[in-house]
Amino acid sequence: MPLVILDRDGVINHDSDEYIKSEHEWRPIAGSLEAIAKLHRGGYQVVVATNQSGIARGYYSLETLAAIHAKMNLMVEQRGGRIDGIFYCPHRPDEGCECRKPKPGLLLRALAEFDADPAQTVMVGDSEKDVVAARAAGVTPVLVRSGKPGAVVDVEQQFDDLAAYVHSILGHP
Repeated sequence: MPLVILDRDGVINHDSDEYIKSEHEWRPIAGSLEAIAKLHRGGYQVVVATNQSGIARGYYSLETLAAIHAKMNLMVEQRGGRIDGIFYCPHRPDEGCECRKPKPGLLLRALAEFDADPAQTVMVGDSEKDVVAARAAGVTPVLVRSGKPGAVVDVEQQFDDLAAYVHSILGHP
């Protein structure tokens, strides 16, 4: 099955400069959960790869992150879909880890765990970091403007949001 890797904040849910610190602050972008369900029904494996430095910064705990992801998973399942895996980096940018995007560590872990062909894999993100990570991992980058609408990123495939991207590859419904 082909693999689609999604960034979380700005692609699936609304992002915040103050961080998403609880499941109550986590709000999906209109159409994103339905788009994930559509990918699942269309035969794709869907995983999330997300930087979550709020953990290392002490803004929220691993338990809170798990609660946020449980809410996200439940809402996708209620729409007939599934998220097959979630990969996150808990480190601050200055920690020099290999998993924090724009480094490709999270994507490489997802590719290995799902035995996916990078040439057949897509990374959907909302920032240059996501595009750089995708290219470094050998996967196709796709930019959505739902998280950072003014971002200028050199990438061939750009869409307004995740729903528009999924519609482009799968059509209706």
